[in-house]
Amino acid sequence: MPGEVTHREALAALSDAELLAMKDLSDAPGLRHLASHLLALAVTGAAIVWTASPLLLAPLLVVHGILLVFVFTPLHESIHGTAFRTPRLNEAVAHAFGFLMLLPPRWFRYFHLAHHRHTQDLENDPELASPRPRTLLGYAWRLTGYDYWKSLAKLILFASFGHLTDNYVPAKGRSKVIAECRAFLTGYLVLIALSVWLQSSLLLWVWVLPAILGQPFLRAYVMAEHTGLPLVSNMLANSRTIYASGPVRWLAWNMPYHAAHHALPVVPFHKLPQLSGRLRDHLTATAEGYPDAHRQIRASFGPKSIAGS
Repeated sequence: MPGEVTHREALAALSDAELLAMKDLSDAPGLRHLASHLLALAVTGAAIVWTASPLLLAPLLVVHGILLVFVFTPLHESIHGTAFRTPRLNEAVAHAFGFLMLLPPRWFRYFHLAHHRHTQDLENDPELASPRPRTLLGYAWRLTGYDYWKSLAKLILFASFGHLTDNYVPAKGRSKVIAECRAFLTGYLVLIALSVWLQSSLLLWVWVLPAILGQPFLRAYVMAEHTGLPLVSNMLANSRTIYASGPVRWLAWNMPYHAAHHALPVVPFHKLPQLSGRLRDHLTATAEGYPDAHRQIRASFGPKSIAGS
């Protein structure tokens, strides 16, 4: 748009000292945030195991599921190498949470960095390989999370047998991605076998069912990042900044400041509010919370959005 300031121009207006300070990594903020997230998961998980009330079980499963699926956000930070200063911490968190989410972190790193290089580029952004919903029916279906579980289960299964065709995975990385998928598949099969042998339904109640119930909330969060925004290269226009409440920012590790994250992905999560504040005057895609973001998304479908996908 005429007169629009790009993310490169906005960043160029910041001093070198300010940018350097924003890029500085640290273990402590990530460890504190991770500890609080894990503590919340432990509390809700224990409540599910110990509750004797059927009326409490359903809401507990949903709350625990939301906390569980949102380990995607520290996983996301870790594959960027910005959750912690120590590389091994990033790697450990990425693999642990990737296993919980059926999301092999080596594959996800290639996928996600290609998304950053080609955000909203129809030809090259891997997030656009599956078209974003354009109708209310497609929107509702995407929110179920079915496509997420199906695509990743297919990835792990096919890659375990050596079938990996994603062009954003370089030749040098293919063997590592395949090995990781095989390790994940082996781990899942071992856990299933142990559960059957021990006649235990614990994993069903604290992992499988909560993850299914929580996934629609994660899909709503992810959908709000770019859906309904212009197919342009300016990160301040193609990525939505959502002014969310404190608990939501905590849950999502500050990723509602998504335009700032895309403008400068090397900035760690705990400094994104500062960077977003410095870019605020130039943001063209914002929402006052997630309900507002989804009103914008639905409005982008147009009047004939009831049918189709």
